[in-house]
Amino acid sequence: MEVMSPSPEPPFDPQPQGISLDELAEAFAQVMGVEPRQTAPAGEPSGAACVLPALATGDAPGLSTGETPVPPDENEDNCPISPHSILEAMLFVGSRDNRPLTPARAAELMRDVVADDIPPLVDELNRGYEVRGVPYRIVGEGDGYRLTLCPEFHQLRNRFYGRIREARLSQASVDVLALVAYQQPITSEKIGRLRGKPSSHILVHLVRRGLLRIERPDAKRRTPHYHTTDRFLKLFNLQSLEDLPRSEDAGPP
Repeated sequence: MEVMSPSPEPPFDPQPQGISLDELAEAFAQVMGVEPRQTAPAGEPSGAACVLPALATGDAPGLSTGETPVPPDENEDNCPISPHSILEAMLFVGSRDNRPLTPARAAELMRDVVADDIPPLVDELNRGYEVRGVPYRIVGEGDGYRLTLCPEFHQLRNRFYGRIREARLSQASVDVLALVAYQQPITSEKIGRLRGKPSSHILVHLVRRGLLRIERPDAKRRTPHYHTTDRFLKLFNLQSLEDLPRSEDAGPP
């Protein structure tokens, strides 16, 4: 697992080195004492190497665009308020928890717009971006959308942030991540019991890295339950948790 951090040294392109889906499944099998069963077809990769950025990844550009393709008159609004400009503004700002903007959430914050209206708005914005030649697009991620740099500008982003230095998740972190992935929702107490050692500090680390999130279904006791995030799915190139390699005895995630 790699983490990006800034450095004044010149940029370089590191070879991706990380944990694959098979390695995640193997870690879970070892903790649970079961045999993993691989589901990826022979000759095909079961998952992508995980690259975890610690810095902002350039998914929100430094500029946003208005709806009018020509300079407006002095008496006109430079950025007229419309469903297109509101959606673009929400994607530009992003959410506090770095989750993609879902159609339901976007429609909730807009007047006279329903969730089904959002995908056509996204398509129209992207067509406008392509015509104007801007360096970003709106891309689908999980069940939502994100404003992100076009691939050809990724190298520029890396040069801007500086050299990428490699850092790996410890085996203990991989074990905890595997337990959450296959057993969620799961509590810190149960993870510690399965591993035979306390795991709270590792859970805090994985939440901070955006790979895990916390829910508290019990309002009285407020016991935290851990789940994987959309970022976890993206890093492993998964559409859903159903795509995880399964063990015969592991049961559903």
